[in-house]
Amino acid sequence: MDEQQLGSDPEPGGSRFNATLFPLLDPPVAIAEDGPRMAARHGSLGPPRGGNGQSPVAVRPSRHLISPRCVEFRRLFFPLASRAEWNDWRWQIRNRLKNLNALRRVVRLSPDEERTLVRLGDHLPVGITPYYASLLDRNDPTDPLRKMMIPVSAELVTGPGESDDPLAEEAHMPVPGLVHRYADRVLFLVTNFCATYCRYCTRARLVGQTGEHHFNIQQYQQAIDYIAGCRRVRDVVLSGGDPLTMTDDRLEWLISRLRAIRHVDLIRIGTKVPVVLPQRITPELCRTLRRYHPLWMSIHFMHPREVTPEVAQACERLADAGLPLGSQTVLAAGVNDDVPTMKELMHRLLRIRVRPYYLYQCDPISGSAHFRTPVQTGLRIMAGLRGHTSGYAVPTFVVDAPGGGGKIPLLPDPVVGRDGDFLLLRNYQGSTFRYPDPLGAQ
Repeated sequence: MDEQQLGSDPEPGGSRFNATLFPLLDPPVAIAEDGPRMAARHGSLGPPRGGNGQSPVAVRPSRHLISPRCVEFRRLFFPLASRAEWNDWRWQIRNRLKNLNALRRVVRLSPDEERTLVRLGDHLPVGITPYYASLLDRNDPTDPLRKMMIPVSAELVTGPGESDDPLAEEAHMPVPGLVHRYADRVLFLVTNFCATYCRYCTRARLVGQTGEHHFNIQQYQQAIDYIAGCRRVRDVVLSGGDPLTMTDDRLEWLISRLRAIRHVDLIRIGTKVPVVLPQRITPELCRTLRRYHPLWMSIHFMHPREVTPEVAQACERLADAGLPLGSQTVLAAGVNDDVPTMKELMHRLLRIRVRPYYLYQCDPISGSAHFRTPVQTGLRIMAGLRGHTSGYAVPTFVVDAPGGGGKIPLLPDPVVGRDGDFLLLRNYQGSTFRYPDPLGAQ
């Protein structure tokens, strides 16, 4: 799908569409240090608010935690950045590590990583926030967090069964950017921009391509009109790209119009921002979101080390704003493909009020073979969780069926067989039990 043809906004400078433009970021704002001073915030409003914007509004700067690790990282690699700048999500996005030279500054790249960064071409770009870069192991190319962010040559090879659109999303788009696969649910792709780019991304064909920008009013309105006209749709998932990379006003413009559709019961936001850009979760954002309940959020967590004090604060703010939080995790080789790592991740999530929701078998996206594990690995992990930890800590393991078949849950089979009118069941300890289940019962 060509975003330019379908209405995405280019870098500042105009668009061939006669539509209100949504630039990637609002103009830079003055951010006060952690004191009582006020900061000016410039609004970037869509048509519903009228006019071409609004006068700067005085707001108190948001207070964010900053861990000792980040303090040291900032001192070493961003010595001119103030604490307030580090805690400004716009600064984080503007200062992402996006190329070979930027990565060389903070990471000792392996020869394979260096060669791949040079050869990357029109593949999924690199983009790592300074905050998330501070979590990477500078010296170890096998570091799980680093493997997810820095490309290697295996990513440039398309293996058997892989494709650029393995879930056939584009075949289920009645209007640009809206995937309607399940009868009562739609997936609304609202941007092609992410704060960071995961190397196993299912939408690598879309995100980060044709520049980095959000779609415009014309494309949004087509999708909203379709949802309003399809009364079967009761659940809308905002995704992309990452919806939380949009400004508060832009996000509210979308959510308010979806909430005004009477048959839409549930709005969900799919995001990795709280993990890679926790500075984005401001009190102002949370106040905006809480006005549109029932609003849910699915957060993309991958590894226990992602659960930092900064991320805990971000999730606490969202939970306190009334958003039920769930996690979506992709099973990835060398990242989280063992029981101890997965169990620790799930336990840490519960401690920050995030309910484990889905564990995904890695989609067969082009160049993902080095991330995919055998399905049996996922079943083994599920067997190591169920019965060995709280039920709340056990996600649903699913394969998103290639070709648009939807999510198919997988579980270790507990049914051993039958003994007459008794069903033979195996429990988490491997013991077998007889459960009365007469063959003739209806």
